[in-house]
Amino acid sequence: EHALGYFYVQEASSMIPPVVLDPQENDSVLDVAAAPGSKTTQIGMYMKNTGIIVANDIAGSRLASLGINVQRMGLKNVILTKMQGQHIKGEFDRILLDAPCSGTGTIMKSEAVVRDWNPEIGTRLAVIQKKLITNSFNILKSGGTMIYSTCTMEPQENEGIISYLLETFPNAELEEIKFEGKRSPCFTEFEKEKYNEEVKKCLRIWPQDNGTEGFFVAKIRKLS
Repeated sequence: EHALGYFYVQEASSMIPPVVLDPQENDSVLDVAAAPGSKTTQIGMYMKNTGIIVANDIAGSRLASLGINVQRMGLKNVILTKMQGQHIKGEFDRILLDAPCSGTGTIMKSEAVVRDWNPEIGTRLAVIQKKLITNSFNILKSGGTMIYSTCTMEPQENEGIISYLLETFPNAELEEIKFEGKRSPCFTEFEKEKYNEEVKKCLRIWPQDNGTEGFFVAKIRKLS
């Protein structure tokens, strides 16, 4: 049944970003870092094979698995692209940026994530994340919705990136995310660095909150 595309096994908290994105039929949607395709196929399910989904990834090997999963799930409205996310052009109703991150929220799956962690990883990734979120917001249509998400618990990769976006774009607005499970407060300050108070509207889930992977999700609206 799995091979026939009847279902896709996905970690519970990983399913939150597409739900919050709330794609509609006939939308144009961009999944910036799509492989291996769990969120892309979830978005496709909501859109019922209408509209268009551009599913991008920079890694060729991961793009192959993305293509296999898109085909397995019977999606006919997906275009695969291979490029750096900060160079994507176009205009989209909705954008999902599930950003490359240090992955410290996945400790229940792999203790190696924490064992191999060092502060330089988050600092290096934050540079990439800022480039990705800047371009993603630029190609989002006015009135459109963008989701920024990671599976890391590091504030500089989460609240720090959203605070940067709000400071860079006056027409970026955060929307409150409703969540029925247990959630934890977002950081407005970390290691003497202060973040925009609006980041309180984001969703932060620690692994111990619900027995899932840790996740961070922000819902951004582009004002005209």
